[in-house]
Amino acid sequence: MLNFLEKLELGVNYDELNSKQKELAKILLKEKIISEHKKILYLNNLFVWGKIDLTKNGDAYLLSTQTKKDLFIKAKDLNSALNNDLVFVKQKNHSNASVVLVLKRQSEFSIVLTQKLKGLIFGKCFNTGLLRQLKASQKSLKLLPVGTVLRINNENNEILEVLGHISDDLVDEKISMALFNKFEEFDKASLDEAKAYIFDILPSYYPNRKDFSSLAFCTIDPIHAKDYDDAIYFDEKENALYVAIADVSEYVSAFSALDNEALRRGFSIYFPHKSIPMLPRILSEGACSLNPNENKLVLGFKIIFDSELNVQSEELFSAIINSKRRFNYDEVDEYLKNPIDLKECNYIYKLNKVTNKIRAKRLKNGFNFDTKELRLELNKEQEIINTYYESSTPSHSLIEECMLLANKAAAKRLQEVGIFRNHESPNYQKIAKMYEELQIIGIDFSPTNSLHENIIKIQQLADEIGLRSEVDKIIIRSFKKACYQHKNLGHFALGFELYTHFTSPIRRYSDLIVHRLLKSENEKMYNYLCEDIANKANSISDLERSAQKVALDFIDRKFARFANKRIGYMFKAIIVNDEDKMSIAVLDDEVKGARVFLYNNCFPIFSNVIVQIIEVDLMSASIFAKVIKNV
Repeated sequence: MLNFLEKLELGVNYDELNSKQKELAKILLKEKIISEHKKILYLNNLFVWGKIDLTKNGDAYLLSTQTKKDLFIKAKDLNSALNNDLVFVKQKNHSNASVVLVLKRQSEFSIVLTQKLKGLIFGKCFNTGLLRQLKASQKSLKLLPVGTVLRINNENNEILEVLGHISDDLVDEKISMALFNKFEEFDKASLDEAKAYIFDILPSYYPNRKDFSSLAFCTIDPIHAKDYDDAIYFDEKENALYVAIADVSEYVSAFSALDNEALRRGFSIYFPHKSIPMLPRILSEGACSLNPNENKLVLGFKIIFDSELNVQSEELFSAIINSKRRFNYDEVDEYLKNPIDLKECNYIYKLNKVTNKIRAKRLKNGFNFDTKELRLELNKEQEIINTYYESSTPSHSLIEECMLLANKAAAKRLQEVGIFRNHESPNYQKIAKMYEELQIIGIDFSPTNSLHENIIKIQQLADEIGLRSEVDKIIIRSFKKACYQHKNLGHFALGFELYTHFTSPIRRYSDLIVHRLLKSENEKMYNYLCEDIANKANSISDLERSAQKVALDFIDRKFARFANKRIGYMFKAIIVNDEDKMSIAVLDDEVKGARVFLYNNCFPIFSNVIVQIIEVDLMSASIFAKVIKNV
């Protein structure tokens, strides 16, 4: 849509539009927003498109590339437009406008909390904090306890679903999902298609696939994982690594109901207590998952190394495997420290030495960041019972290097257009700002012309003062975000000229597309699968961010619940952000990782302090505290 709107400014030929663009053009012609002359469409004067940026008092601004400054829109002129909606406005003068058409809503729904004001019940929007009138009688609304969480239709404010009450710990999951327009249940058409693939895999049914069922493949995943995308096997004699990935494309046909649902979701969502899969569980944890001692369909690479561990060849294979063992990370870490006989999977010890050497070579161009994943353990009532940080271990590194090799091999086989995982190098301004931040905390050095050398030096200095993890976060913040694009731009952080995602088709839609492209039998099929690929890549990047936001929002809500029951309590914390408006600290006590906004702070970043919980807003999942003293 954005591409079409941009072209309108110069004029666009109606015959060159696709079916969706033609439908939109008809609407714009009817509303007299555009004109047509000899099949060329033009944008009429005074009409501007852009996104709505809502203010706290209900007014808004239009964010648009067409105007030098943002246009102001009074609340009465929004005509039902909401925050982040894509709209057309008509200018009243050089600075004011009114909405004439909502092109695309940021979301079809809003989540509101019932509140009583002057004897009337309104809905307070979670996203904006603004009050909304609800399409229901006051008599029926007053039957609901104040503080009820509702999902409402953005078009008419009609109540679609009662999610629960804000006081209930169990409502948090529903709130986080609804805020980002996510749903757990699959439609009937998708489930029916998924059920059609439940049958035993026999090699005789697949004469064109290689039979690798006798090879000792194994899976290595988190201890609570239920969906296994990848399995590995290492042939020591041939010095060959086999990376087998669940062949999801064999079950999910392009443009089917199941495929449309997978594309709508884009990614699996992982909460501390459960997952919301991209595919129905009957596939994600059943037919597609590489469960031990079951024949499974896979697509993978056989990667042969020379004596110096350079990649000698990469063979794409379509096969049947039978994983001989399911390991978890903790098990493998223990075996690597204290080796025992793993029988047919003993190759893990040799493979670990191989991947360590490959990793060392990779880091000559890429980066190694000391990132820690925050983990929460919840009880049945979804209350926090434990929090901890999970660091990368030897078993994580072993699997990571295997997956990186397979992803690189897949990227090499894609044509000029496909789905690539790009990470562009950071711009000069962000790097300069990073250097300034680091100087404040005592990391001062003389930069060279090599950004890679500079970052390695920064990390060495951070190690010396015991702030490696914190400094790595500052470095990562200065980088651009990795994203999916239809043309290759390389991956800066990994140091790769070419990269894609191939190894997780059960949980990432991008990988499913790559599988289909690799299996396409001719250029015509490849081009067919690449139809509208640029928009799909952008959409998948957006879905990735929203899936991450859902999980993070849920964690914030769990922390807010914890803090709300401990108003006045004091905790150890670390200052992680010191800005003019409000500093942020992270709890580092019995509960770790909870962000708290500080009312007062006179200590520098990374100071260890004692904070007291003052206030909690369950609706925004925000914790407010004051610094009591330095530690």
